Amino acid sequence: MQILMGAALILIGVLLFGFIIFFHELGHFLLAKAAKIRVNEFSMGMGPKLLGVKRGETEYTLRLLPIGGFCAMEGEDEESGDPAAFGSKPVWRRILVVVAGGVFNILLGLLLMGLTLIPQKTFATTTISKFPEGSALEAAGARVGDTIVSFDGYAVYSDRDMSFAMAMADPEKVTVTVERQGQRLKLGPFSMEHQEVGGRQVVSPDFYVQPEARSFLGVAKRSFTYTVAMTRMVLESLKGIVTGRFGLNEIAGPVGTVQVISQAAEAGLSESFQKAVGNILQMIIMITVNLGVVNLLPLPALDGGRLLFLIWEGLTRKPVPPKYEGYVHAAGFVLLLGLMAVITLNDIARIFTG
Repeated sequence: MQILMGAALILIGVLLFGFIIFFHELGHFLLAKAAKIRVNEFSMGMGPKLLGVKRGETEYTLRLLPIGGFCAMEGEDEESGDPAAFGSKPVWRRILVVVAGGVFNILLGLLLMGLTLIPQKTFATTTISKFPEGSALEAAGARVGDTIVSFDGYAVYSDRDMSFAMAMADPEKVTVTVERQGQRLKLGPFSMEHQEVGGRQVVSPDFYVQPEARSFLGVAKRSFTYTVAMTRMVLESLKGIVTGRFGLNEIAGPVGTVQVISQAAEAGLSESFQKAVGNILQMIIMITVNLGVVNLLPLPALDGGRLLFLIWEGLTRKPVPPKYEGYVHAAGFVLLLGLMAVITLNDIARIFTG
């Protein structure tokens, strides 16, 4: 029974992963329709077509592989004389269509975040409620009632920010900024207790924070602040990859992502099926926010790369010839495929080597 439940949870995770990509394309589709751009095909799934129904100018299709979907717009990747083509519309409309996918992913993360918070009876805050004996933070000058606003230079707006900041901090020289009676005080640097997690030394909190009872406004507020926290986490992690702070073993591709979803499901199942579903939802939130943020970066082959060309066109009133833009995106796509191949091979090697 445990194996069947685990398999069911992995299947749920894979389908949700496909739904994330589908929801991304849905953003493009809805904004394209609103901008009066012809959509030739809107597909749920990838691969061979199973079913197709044409309504108006658009064919709605169901394809074999449940790993996303696509929105094929007229004139998106080629020149077209159709007045309803993508390239025929004003720049501002095309910008809205291009950014819609990433924005929809982040909005999906916001919605799912709210769903995971509703069952919680209390929420953690960033205000200190008490210290255990021998607390390094207390010895550094913190007091009960202080609100932590920065941890090791990382701005703290929620307990999620604080958790991430602790994971990234150097335990041997921590600096903490607290707010006390309207004034901000910088404490440290000082050392804090730490433990090894995944080969990295992570600060162990030596303080407790005040709880806050659940309320409608509390759920709404935290849905927003937690999604912002996750967005900041993605950007900070990307910065760590570029600067070399994180290595290849700390990056996961599709294979690694499914493995992590499986591990999260198994860990949750040790407590309850509901906990397992909650763990999967947390992973899906991270993935959808990740996809939304990364897709909007100004990189070739991504929506952010297209956005960069559109901004250039808006500023100069002169579009980059589609041929040259196509070369840039094609080169970016090849590099992206190469990167994904390396990450996927590393994912597979990591599974076999543990």
